[in-house]
Amino acid sequence: MKRILENNKKWVSEKLNDDPEYFNKLSLGQEPRYLFIGCSDSRVPSTAITGTGPGEMFVHRNIANMVVHTDMNLLSVLQYAVEVLKVKVIMVVGHYGCGGVAAAASNKQFGLIDNWLRNIKDVMRLHEREIISIYDEEARLRRLVELNVIEQVHNLSKTSIIQNAMLTDNPPKLYGLVYDLKEGLLRDLKVNVNSFKRYEHIYSVTEESEMV
Repeated sequence: MKRILENNKKWVSEKLNDDPEYFNKLSLGQEPRYLFIGCSDSRVPSTAITGTGPGEMFVHRNIANMVVHTDMNLLSVLQYAVEVLKVKVIMVVGHYGCGGVAAAASNKQFGLIDNWLRNIKDVMRLHEREIISIYDEEARLRRLVELNVIEQVHNLSKTSIIQNAMLTDNPPKLYGLVYDLKEGLLRDLKVNVNSFKRYEHIYSVTEESEMV
């Protein structure tokens, strides 16, 4: 902890040297342009890999960058980011070499987290034919990482928060990205949310009604 506190003082000193009003400006409020939904992996520093600074990006992280519809933490962050902060871009960011994805792809038990990883197994079920056709294990896991990101972007589009936002004049744009630990580069998976509209009659929740 001593190292952490010393690094903090050094960082404060550097920021104040660059701009004596830096922290006063930050304390006035935030207007981030981006919402970053990423993995908790310590090798994926959200602001560093995106070149953003304090106040530019709202961040939510969990194991394997999941968008789970029973996760009140994620939904609360999403609603605040969209309806209060008015973010313009929402990105789901996975990464190759994800331990959560690898664990879900195995048949091993890990304890409490198995319940969370079950959501990734659902991704495997949806794309089973493609996944089992990839014989190389590393390539198979890399593809599963990509498919997981794609499905989480689709999960975003299913939420009432995003569906309501899409009815506004300036809705946020949704992106699915993958970070390559070996290269340090982000890759845009070009997720086409419009292709998911064929299920709109099932997932649409834009009409309000009273519960009986």
